[in-house]
Amino acid sequence: MHSPTLELTQQLMRRPSQTPRDGGCQLLIADRLRPLGFVCETLDAGPDDAPVRNLWALRAGSGGAAAPVFVFAGHTDVVPPGPIERWSSDPFEPTLRDGRLYGRGAADMKSSLAAMVVAIERFLAEHPDPRCAIALLLTSDEEGPALHGTVHVCEVLRARGQRLDWCVVGEPTSGARLGDTVKNGRRGSLSGRLTVHGVQGHIAYPQLARNPVHQAAPALAELAATRWDEGNAHFPPTSWQISNVHAGTGATNVIPGELVVDFNFRFSTESTPDALKARVHALLERHALDYRLDWTLGGEPFLTAPGALSDALAAAIRAECGVDPELSTSGGTSDGRFIAKLCAQVVEFGPTNASIHKVDESIGVDELEPLAAIYRRTLEALVA
Repeated sequence: MHSPTLELTQQLMRRPSQTPRDGGCQLLIADRLRPLGFVCETLDAGPDDAPVRNLWALRAGSGGAAAPVFVFAGHTDVVPPGPIERWSSDPFEPTLRDGRLYGRGAADMKSSLAAMVVAIERFLAEHPDPRCAIALLLTSDEEGPALHGTVHVCEVLRARGQRLDWCVVGEPTSGARLGDTVKNGRRGSLSGRLTVHGVQGHIAYPQLARNPVHQAAPALAELAATRWDEGNAHFPPTSWQISNVHAGTGATNVIPGELVVDFNFRFSTESTPDALKARVHALLERHALDYRLDWTLGGEPFLTAPGALSDALAAAIRAECGVDPELSTSGGTSDGRFIAKLCAQVVEFGPTNASIHKVDESIGVDELEPLAAIYRRTLEALVA
């Protein structure tokens, strides 16, 4: 059976697009959309030596400027493949084996992009003059720092006064089977780099030094044991985790003069970045540490309450997969956090995610056409 979604997924996968490179993926997609009436804009940003490619494609509806706008969003960049010799086949040459499609980007998320394009094509073939507008927002900076991608496009759209009403982000959200999970929000991410200053010295003369590891240990233990909030019906409690610890010269007879600790909050809507920062600083001051603390806010939490978009998507999933999806806010951050500042209803839905970012990333071929059909049905419920 010929599968247009499989064919387009393979074409995208053959274009190596390690972040922040796009590899020509957006050009391929724009060439498919223009004959359907989309106006395709390239909104590149970032440094000249490594520009981030961004695509904003918009097809106006018959309802005029006041008509709602439905957006598909995603990213064309992928993570590096890692050791090539560990792959069973070339990560940038899509390979079919035992009913699965292997290669980098198979699940995250070139299959979703292909399904979106095919869904739009099929929808417009049946509904050539929809009342609502349809748009596609793509970036090549989701897997990287996320500084010049979707966040930049959203700034441009905000300055224009562009309205967005519904957005489906094609992240691979499904767990055991296609359709079992829809993300209707994400936790926020707040990172800190704590530098505790001590006095370096000979390990045999501790009275002449000040060990920052010893000084910081009680504070770190208290941070790890702190209950930051209780979460709520949509989010688990906020968590605090250490990711890296650096101290010492490498010699076994030297007391270090400095300790550097990297940590991260994944926080719910019950906490704010400013409140979390204030609590950490108060704790460190109470322990009388000589320290410096640098903060990086990766993203605020967002939540889309059940409504028209999640209802339409759930109905489409039931029709194609016979599954009642769970609404979840688990997992890491996504570009949905930027879009949610412009769009009242943002959800994420895509294929199974067990192999994403791994060696031999893959997707079941039998997921591809149902995924395109789910996206098409969702469009029909909201836009036609």
